[in-house]
Amino acid sequence: MASVSSLHSISTPSRFSKPSPSLAATGGIPCLNKQSVRCCAGHDSDRAPELQAKWGSRKRREVVLHTLLTSCSIPAVLSSDAFAAVTEDLKVYTDEVNKFKISIPNDWQVGAGQPNGFKSITAFYPEETSTSNVSVVITGLGPDFTRLESFGKVDEFAETLVSGLDRSWQRPPGVTAKLIDCKSSKGFYYIEYSLKNPGESKKHIYSAIGMASNGWYNRLYTVTGQFVEEESEKFGSDIQKAVASFRFT
Repeated sequence: MASVSSLHSISTPSRFSKPSPSLAATGGIPCLNKQSVRCCAGHDSDRAPELQAKWGSRKRREVVLHTLLTSCSIPAVLSSDAFAAVTEDLKVYTDEVNKFKISIPNDWQVGAGQPNGFKSITAFYPEETSTSNVSVVITGLGPDFTRLESFGKVDEFAETLVSGLDRSWQRPPGVTAKLIDCKSSKGFYYIEYSLKNPGESKKHIYSAIGMASNGWYNRLYTVTGQFVEEESEKFGSDIQKAVASFRFT
């Protein structure tokens, strides 16, 4: 079963928050390579299937954690041609290439980039300086990822995600991660949790995770909205609606 982490580390200049050093330093990824598996298997050939299973599970964990913990910068604001007004408060952004749409506040901006290791990344954020944002990250998956359940059921998925981020047990304590809610609905995993670094504001995270094929291989779509507690009244509802509105086209 794979472990996942949030997209909360994505940043734009002066708008998106940077990942905390405690997370960025290791990426939450265990140190493991194929050579170590072969070495162990050589000492105990009877354990080879078990070791291969563990390797596969950890590779899944590594794929998702790398996808969700790596930060990047979002460059220039995109053209407004991809938008369609829905209400006075919302507009729909449609990505014709990556086949998705999402509703965001009318006065929010959008930026996109192509960092190493990602197929696509798009971020939405208010014009004013703020750490609140919504992002969509898409990355290719290996042939062993045939459906979302390849990462485990939603409860396991969410528990592993949050426990993988939590560093409250360290001395001195690091980030505290708490799972608030999770569910599986219409082909997506929805996860809500919070992050609290010592001396910093609590951050609320809403994620929707889905999988779709582009005709050649499956891709993992991770939609993540975040806002700090002080901005919950201002942005909380809009961000929750944006994440929940994500659909494949």
